[in-house]
Amino acid sequence: MGSGKSTVGALLAELLDAPYRDTDADIVAAQGREISDIFIEDGEEHFRALEREAVHKAVAEHEGVLALGGGAVLDAGTRALLTGLPVAYLSMDVDEAVRRVGLNTARPLLAVNPRRQWRELMEARRHLYTEVARVVVATDERTPEEVASAVLDALELKKDV
Repeated sequence: MGSGKSTVGALLAELLDAPYRDTDADIVAAQGREISDIFIEDGEEHFRALEREAVHKAVAEHEGVLALGGGAVLDAGTRALLTGLPVAYLSMDVDEAVRRVGLNTARPLLAVNPRRQWRELMEARRHLYTEVARVVVATDERTPEEVASAVLDALELKKDV
């Protein structure tokens, strides 16, 4: 959350002259409501099913840069699907998360004691992110452009110059 997946993904797509897609945006468009509303109205389990479907569909039909929601890797099938793909994990520490998003309550998983919840989420997920990632790129104190460049370099992808 707040690592810059959407911003960096769009920049990467531009640099690679490739299409960009965000599975969270796919879910919002298909459901006609925000993710926080889906969590509140239907629960996390329902959202995770929608997320799983959106990721599998996007991986099957999209050729370009794809940004996944932070919880997508919780599903073993999704992790298996990502195996062998050029996946970058954008990492950051809690202080950077606070600076970027303020850990506000608009994020459903951070509604109560956001700083502690963020740490717990990362402790539970970090090993899953690193499991599927070909590269890990730290985003702390970097601009989105610097992160995009670091991802391209780490994945040894060609920049559009």
